Amino acid sequence: MATLPQHIAIVMDGNGRWAKNRHLPHLAGHRAGLTAARNSVKYCAQRHIPVLSLFAFSTENWKRSSLEVNHLMGLFLSALTDEIGMLNENHIRLRFIGNRTRFKKKLLDKMIEVETSTAQNTGMTLIIAVDYGGQWDILEACRRLAVEIEAGRLMSHSLTIEHISSQLSFADLPNPDLFIRTSDEARISNFMLWQLAYAELYFTDTLWPDFDEQAFDKAILYFSARERRYGGRK
Repeated sequence: MATLPQHIAIVMDGNGRWAKNRHLPHLAGHRAGLTAARNSVKYCAQRHIPVLSLFAFSTENWKRSSLEVNHLMGLFLSALTDEIGMLNENHIRLRFIGNRTRFKKKLLDKMIEVETSTAQNTGMTLIIAVDYGGQWDILEACRRLAVEIEAGRLMSHSLTIEHISSQLSFADLPNPDLFIRTSDEARISNFMLWQLAYAELYFTDTLWPDFDEQAFDKAILYFSARERRYGGRK
């Protein structure tokens, strides 16, 4: 555990399969997944991980049935209401990334309320990605830079990687150095495509509701054993 990641990004996958394996309704898996997310936040806070990012709802998830989407939005709303005390007690700052235009006002107001309430916390930063996609993030950055070019404040030939990075979500925080995906899927699934360029990728067959402290320890140990050269030589 000597080498700890500064930013962990997680695709929380396997809620549906967890429920199916137990002959439970599909939506029961999401409730179990919420418990796993809460435990993961506490795990990282206790180990002083500076940033934790959780992929809660992607731009592609709107394709799911209206019943499931509505349940997820309701679960999200109740979680924000229930967990604000825990976040403040643990000095956790909560931030959301993603397109907020499709959320109902009640949910959007609660998101703003929790962000504001935790904004002065100086412990871990918790990023929740909702209606988020890596391609969307890059596109939005390019659109903002295009406005600068059209206004003559930036020349196209002087555009750099740093310009694009500065316009992405959470540009003021370190990029993820450990990416975790559960449930035996070996894909990034459009999560933080730009920011994961040099992250260590850890895939596990553990379903997300079963991703407990021991499973998290294994991921951290995997990261600690990696030799990170960023394209250079030892």
